[in-house]
Amino acid sequence: MFILQFLIILIATKLAGQLSIRLGQPSVLGKIIIGIIIGPALLGWIQDTEILKVFSDIGVLLLMFLAGLETNLTDLNKNKKSSILVAFLGVLFPVFGGFIGGYAYGLSVPEAIFLGLILSATSVSISVQTLKELGWLQSKEGSTLLGAAVIDDIVVVILLALDMSFFMGTNVNLVSLLGKIVAFFVVSLLISKWIVPTFIRLFSKLKVTEPLLSGALIVCFAFAFFAESLGVAGIIGTFIAGIAVGQTNYKKEVETKIESIAYGIFVPIFFASIGLAVSFNGIKDQLAFTIILSVVAIATKFVGAGLGARLSGFNNRSSMGIGSGMISRGEVALIVIAMGLENSLIPIEYYTPMIIVIIVTTLVTPPLLKLFFNK
Repeated sequence: MFILQFLIILIATKLAGQLSIRLGQPSVLGKIIIGIIIGPALLGWIQDTEILKVFSDIGVLLLMFLAGLETNLTDLNKNKKSSILVAFLGVLFPVFGGFIGGYAYGLSVPEAIFLGLILSATSVSISVQTLKELGWLQSKEGSTLLGAAVIDDIVVVILLALDMSFFMGTNVNLVSLLGKIVAFFVVSLLISKWIVPTFIRLFSKLKVTEPLLSGALIVCFAFAFFAESLGVAGIIGTFIAGIAVGQTNYKKEVETKIESIAYGIFVPIFFASIGLAVSFNGIKDQLAFTIILSVVAIATKFVGAGLGARLSGFNNRSSMGIGSGMISRGEVALIVIAMGLENSLIPIEYYTPMIIVIIVTTLVTPPLLKLFFNK
């Protein structure tokens, strides 16, 4: 059964991506939409199984690893102040917007605050692919966007810990959490500088098939595991791993090899799996809530992150492009939603609307990026 699903996804995503390009849109938009069409929401050809989830997780990890490979470390460091401001306002506006919207709609204070945290999470995996297609990934705007996304996820993790500690009495040790995050970045930077280059060089000399590819994948997944074990998103780990490998003499060769397996197998499944999560069951009863929340989710990220970019010195068009790139929610928001359900911080009847909001923010991101960053 999996083989058939795998076959359908590969054919459907490639054809949908091509059609999207012919219609003047980034290919990723068509791949996400086709996931909705062939998934449980419409045709029901593909079900969101555990094995597809594993392939999807690998896809997004490899996508961010490739983003790290293509990131100019000098530009990333040069734009760190812009990234901080974009991330800060890109979290602040959604938190307050989500709280006000949720509270006005009848949610309790803890539920409204948690709703704001859900809306504050950012996933740039979709933006990375779109910017790469448009040729803007290695630009100043691209570097700012990637840096802001990393900071955004860290801030959300900290705010989530504070929220659950205050409202749920989970006794989250904030000092310990901050210590783990700091430890992750310090250790990762040291390993990136002193160990990764030597490891890649020595591993590439092994007399086995594709030693360089295997060595790069080992670094990628090791950083992801290390990040998740310390409470940091795995995609941040693979992004840093990509930057580390990108500083070696093997950058181009690794990039070529990783792209082949990533875009040939895993990334299409990741894009399609976003649509597989959609369900329209009971949506009529929550239609107004879904529309309002979608508008709030899009507007608060667009305005907040865009304002941060404008205050950092970017022109209006670039600021709106950066704001657009921060709109997409994704795996981080889904994790936060799952935690909210588990701890009764969001009503069960709002689960489907929130999932649809995440899909909506993901769908609007590529066209907006195309609008502001189209050459």
